[in-house]
Amino acid sequence: MSSTKITIILHQRKKKGRKSMEKRMREMKVVSKEQKSIKEGQRQVGAKLQAINYECGQLRRETNRIIQQTATTQIRLALMFNILKAREEGDFTKAHQLTALLP
Repeated sequence: MSSTKITIILHQRKKKGRKSMEKRMREMKVVSKEQKSIKEGQRQVGAKLQAINYECGQLRRETNRIIQQTATTQIRLALMFNILKAREEGDFTKAHQLTALLP
């Protein structure tokens, strides 16, 4: 084989190797962009999840407040019912005691 032919073959291999490396570099850039996009999506999902958890906490507190108010209202209604019943029966002492218990 002549030295010119060897030089041409070596040149072609270098050129092919350079193209292959350029192709790998382009692929790495694409993968890098995709990874950044995935990280951003994960960040957004995390932020939304945090907001949802905060809202759940607020709803839980509000629900507990409503439950407490409902319980207080039921107690007051029961006391008022017993006050009326005591008055109907003429037991004004009991009616007075029950009235004193009203919040």
